[in-house]
Amino acid sequence: MKNLLVSLDQAGDFDEIIDVRTPLEFAEDHIPGALNAPVLSNEERVLVGTTYKQISPFEGTRIGAALVARNIAHHLETTFADRPRNWRPLIYCWRGGKRSGSVTTLFNMIGWQARQLDGGYKGYRRATLDTLESLPKTFKYIALVGPTGSGKTRLLAALNQAGAQTLDLEALAAHRGSLLGAWAGVAQPSQKRFDTLLVCALRAFDPKRPVFVEAESRRIGSIALPLALLETFHQGACVEVLSSHEDRAAFLLHDYAHLFDDPESLKAQLQKMIGLHSRERVTGWQHLVDENGRAELAGELIERHYDPAYARSSHQHFVQLPRALQIHFRPNDADVVEQAKALLAQLDNSALAVV
Repeated sequence: MKNLLVSLDQAGDFDEIIDVRTPLEFAEDHIPGALNAPVLSNEERVLVGTTYKQISPFEGTRIGAALVARNIAHHLETTFADRPRNWRPLIYCWRGGKRSGSVTTLFNMIGWQARQLDGGYKGYRRATLDTLESLPKTFKYIALVGPTGSGKTRLLAALNQAGAQTLDLEALAAHRGSLLGAWAGVAQPSQKRFDTLLVCALRAFDPKRPVFVEAESRRIGSIALPLALLETFHQGACVEVLSSHEDRAAFLLHDYAHLFDDPESLKAQLQKMIGLHSRERVTGWQHLVDENGRAELAGELIERHYDPAYARSSHQHFVQLPRALQIHFRPNDADVVEQAKALLAQLDNSALAVV
């Protein structure tokens, strides 16, 4: 089988990448562009593992082989029924073991030029982590820094529409970053999946041009940002995004309106702020939820929670903030792309353009 093994850097030489792990393993993360053709279902993998440990390795392997053979046959009759004779697939499983080895061997017996990824997904994951220690450092970032509600995410999207390079970490993490920042009805990706998506995003950038990124702390919801990325853009150039109190309150009311669809869940999230704020204050905010006092709650959170947190953390994390270009952004207006273009023009004429 050794002559059928190939390294990860040869993956681009193949017509298709086939992930033969279970759907659950695939959903957690996979090599970009891979097709999932599981040789064991989620339940079958549990059965094989349990049999292997509780009865005997022989019995577990025997049952597993029968299931794998049956599932490969199904894929040959369906998923791969139209693949041409000269098809060259790259096959991988968790660590380049029996699952991918079985498929690779059988595919070659059929006549396809199949190869097995040496090290499997485990090797790919190791390469991803290595990449995240170095790749983020190859870019120059301009961080959009500003208090919650100033519309940094909207400005980032507008900059993208205006032709700038943007890294939307909150979109990759499916979370707004704050305690109340969970997306309605959307689960965050796994850490592994986020890392893969981040590497894909970074590889699409031109290192000769700056990359705009929204100011973030170490974690976005359950996702941890790679230290190399965090440290690099924390030390880079900044644009301080300022908005009026009225604009910020209106922006928060719009972006967080879904939280009031489930008042009990919102009150439970506010409960987590005890420790940061007194029990009496948090209870008062929860009463505002019961009374549907949206505008008052937004104003309270801006004044008593978000702004003090911004004042504490921004200058500590972003060393270039004292020299930042300040812009007054109107996040609720229809001309956000024009505002973004104006910012780019300002940057072209400022020292930040060469940072």
